[in-house]
Amino acid sequence: MTVIEKLEQEKKLLSPVFSGKTGKSGTFGFRGNLVLKEAAKFADEARPPEIMADQVILWTDSEKIRFMGCHVDSLAHLELIVEALKPYLDANGKYFVFAGNIDISEKYHIELGGIGFHVLPLDEATVWNELLECLNLDRGDIKRLGSGEKIDAVAEAAANFSGKFRNITFAEGLAAMGPVRIPENRPV
Repeated sequence: MTVIEKLEQEKKLLSPVFSGKTGKSGTFGFRGNLVLKEAAKFADEARPPEIMADQVILWTDSEKIRFMGCHVDSLAHLELIVEALKPYLDANGKYFVFAGNIDISEKYHIELGGIGFHVLPLDEATVWNELLECLNLDRGDIKRLGSGEKIDAVAEAAANFSGKFRNITFAEGLAAMGPVRIPENRPV
């Protein structure tokens, strides 16, 4: 069973735009939403999650998530990402988290639970477009690829990413974060 299948079985992945094998042998991708905190259930009533990461992009092999990009409303949700994905994260993976409440001029590297995260602001753009820019990928080259191959291209560029972001602790990030901003017409 793949990591994606396990996460789907655990009901942590929602609203898939893509879920399946990518173009590279032995790799799997997902684009959609990730449940970070379930809502309380009453009498077997199904409720939407209390907290989610959206615009999620996962690239996995058979055992671990090797690349992730996602948006969370608050940097505080980074702790929930680690909690939700801990068995599948790898110290050598590349994880990009765009938080809606950090200063637009800041970029951080935060280690949490032995896992490094590149934390960036996201104002009105999309995770996908910001990743393409951050990783210096040409939109024209990516556009010609299939859905799985697009995830391969981004994940492979991320694997070679050597950008230097300011190292801070999670506690320092929490102290520096601003109020949660939720734009009315945020792209999906």
